Amino acid sequence: MLRTAIRRAASARPARRTLSEASITVDFPGAYTAHLGDEPAATAETNKTELLEYFKTMYTMRRMELMCDDQYKKREIRGFCHLYDGQEAVGTGIQAALSPEDSWITSYRCHCIALARGGSVEGVLAELMGRSHGQTGGIGGSMHFYNKKENFFGGQGIVGAQVPVGTGLAFANKYKTPLGEPMPVAIGCYGDGAANQGQIWESMNMAALWKLPMIFCIENNQYGMGTSIARHSCNNDYYTMGNVIAGLKMDGMNVLSVREGMKHVRDYVSQGNGPMVVEMSTYRYHGHSMSDPGKIYRDGAEVKAMRENNDPIKNVRQLLLGHTDATEDELNTIEKNIRAEVEAARDRALAGSTPSSTDDLVRNIYLDEHGKDVPQSYIRLPDYEKSIRA
Repeated sequence: MLRTAIRRAASARPARRTLSEASITVDFPGAYTAHLGDEPAATAETNKTELLEYFKTMYTMRRMELMCDDQYKKREIRGFCHLYDGQEAVGTGIQAALSPEDSWITSYRCHCIALARGGSVEGVLAELMGRSHGQTGGIGGSMHFYNKKENFFGGQGIVGAQVPVGTGLAFANKYKTPLGEPMPVAIGCYGDGAANQGQIWESMNMAALWKLPMIFCIENNQYGMGTSIARHSCNNDYYTMGNVIAGLKMDGMNVLSVREGMKHVRDYVSQGNGPMVVEMSTYRYHGHSMSDPGKIYRDGAEVKAMRENNDPIKNVRQLLLGHTDATEDELNTIEKNIRAEVEAARDRALAGSTPSSTDDLVRNIYLDEHGKDVPQSYIRLPDYEKSIRA
C-alpha cells in the first residue's frame, strides 16, 4: 500500500497563494533501498496543481491502454501489443524527474512512454492501427515508437536490445559535454525478464569503466512473461545486479517516490559518478501481451488486491481528496472528460488512411553522407514474388 504521512509546509502560506499552489509535504517511509550509496530522503513537496497534472497524465495513459485492449479485440489493432496499465507511476515519475535533453529508450511496452515524451493519444492509436498519421507513420507499430525531437529513442522489439543502445546514447551525451560540466543522462528501461541478459551485463561493464551517465532501469512488474521473479532469477534484488555499480530500489506505484528517487539518481549520474542501477517495484494488470490472458500463472485475487490497495492512480486521487480542496465531483469530471478525449482520438485514428504506396516502405532506411534519405530500390519480402523493386 501507499505509505504516506502528510504535513503542511512549516512556513506560513502567503496571502495571495491559492489553494492549488499551497504546498504539502508527503512522506513515504520505506520507499527506497540503496546499494553502495545513499538513499534519497523519502519525502516530497507537492501541491494540488502538480498532483492534478499527474492524475490527468496517468488516467490518460490508463484509458489509452484500455482502448488499445478494446481495439485489439475488435481487430483494429493487430500483431504484438504489450500494455502498461498498472505501471503508469513509473513513466510519469521518470518524466517529471528528467530534463528534456536527457535520452530515453525503453522496451516494447512503450505506448505510455511515447505519450509522456511528446506524443498524443491519437498518434499512438493511429500508429497501432497502421494509419499513416500515426506517430511513426504507421510503419512502426506497437513496439517501435520514436521521437528524436523529444529525445525518445523507442520502443525496441527485441528483449533487452534497447540497453546497449541506451548505453551508446549515454556515451554520446558524455562525449558532447565539455569536461567538468553536468551531462545529460540516458535511461534504458527494461523488464525483470530481461535483467539477466548478457548484453545488459556487458553494457553495465562498459558504462562503469567509462563512467557513463547511464541509468539502467528495471521495471520489475513481478513476472517475466508468465514466470514469476522467484522462478526466473537467482537474484531478486535487481538493484544490486550492477555488483560494483551503485543501485537504488524504489516504490514504483507511487509517482512522488519515483519522481524524487529519479531526481536523486539523475543528479548522481550526471555529475560524472558513473552509472546507476534502478529497480522500480511495480505491477502490470494485463498479461505480458494481448496474447496472454494473465490468468494461468497468477490468480484474479492477486490482481484485484493490487488494484484495490496500491493502484498508482488511486494513490494520487487519495492525496488530492485528503489533502487539497479537490472534490469527488471535480475528479469524476476530469475522468469523464479524459474518457471522451480518448474515444474521440480513437475515432480520428480509425478515420485515417493506411500508407498509400510502397514509397513509404523504401524510405527511412539509409541516409547519405549529408543526412539525406536514400530510398531503396529493392526490399526483399518473405514472399519473393511480392518483393519491392523500383
